[in-house]
Amino acid sequence: MTEITYGSISEEGLTKMKASFGRVYRPYRAHEVATKDAIRHFADAVGDPNPLWRDPSYARESKYGCIVSPPFFSYAVAALQRMEGLPGVHAFHCATEWEWFDVIRENDEIIVEDVPTDLVEKTGKIGGRQYLQVGKTYYYVRGKLVAVCKGKSMRVERKKAREKGKDKHIKLQINTEKDLEKIYQAIEKEERRGNTPRYWEEVNINDELVPVVKGPLGMEDMIAWYVGTAAPHFAKAHELRLEYLRKHPAWTYHDPETGAVGQMSAVHERTDLTDSIGLAGPYDLAVQRFSWIGHLICNWMGDDGFLKKVKAECRMFNYFGDTQYLKGRIVNKYTDKGQYFVDIEIRTENQRGENTMPGMATVMLPSLSRGRE
Repeated sequence: MTEITYGSISEEGLTKMKASFGRVYRPYRAHEVATKDAIRHFADAVGDPNPLWRDPSYARESKYGCIVSPPFFSYAVAALQRMEGLPGVHAFHCATEWEWFDVIRENDEIIVEDVPTDLVEKTGKIGGRQYLQVGKTYYYVRGKLVAVCKGKSMRVERKKAREKGKDKHIKLQINTEKDLEKIYQAIEKEERRGNTPRYWEEVNINDELVPVVKGPLGMEDMIAWYVGTAAPHFAKAHELRLEYLRKHPAWTYHDPETGAVGQMSAVHERTDLTDSIGLAGPYDLAVQRFSWIGHLICNWMGDDGFLKKVKAECRMFNYFGDTQYLKGRIVNKYTDKGQYFVDIEIRTENQRGENTMPGMATVMLPSLSRGRE
């Protein structure tokens, strides 16, 4: 049996974590500078072919005049929230609230500040005592705030989660040729607005966005995400990895076949580790799934739109074999301080028709009354 650490949520641990509230931390930055390669690798990790992220000649003709990053590129700059504290207690990142004030351009250096803010006790839907850990992460370029994210992670006792076995009844999807053909057809229908402006006046309430398809999820998708984000829990090897794990022993597991030391983040690849916390199999990262929203919205709004806000929750797991269809519907349009906005309801349906990630997005669009700016 795979050996892991089963920690508990103690009053001592909670007190220690609460003492960090309001402190400003400078987290590790996987990408300190938004180089052309870093931006392209992140776009590849999301599966987004938009030339605004990768083609210099195309990007020069845009209003930005250069390559810019996808909105959620900030995930590749620094991971959200400090996870020190409560050793051996699992963390499921589950909800996010983003607001953007500007784009990140090629060769911008990004400074990051992370501030823990709250711990909220919750009913144990996954198992045992649970706490919602809340924090805010701020991203700056040249001293200017370009984005802020309020992130939420559920801290769960692994042993209780294993005993409850929330999703053990779920059978991983085995995709047939017919299933794959449906996915291919949906991908072929995807539309990218590109350099044709989508004007606010052209948008109507209840308009539907053309869906974006992600899946079937597999090991290669996870590897691409790790490469594109240079995630510190995944992208360090040998001496550097062992040095990190030695400092955080409760974050480790021992492979029963080789005795090698690994990290619990491998729940995103290894069935034996997901068994140990009562889940059906390996699953995606929430930050990965949140990033797919950017693909959906940017496809629709075009190069002249600006994604202002996103609020979303991962309410169900996205397991290996699952396919997610990201959909959107216009639910409101309005003006505010001379700017033109639309609100978009987001629905993320898997092959079983379940909404695994509901959300809302706010987009700022150009207006025919002002022309293309």
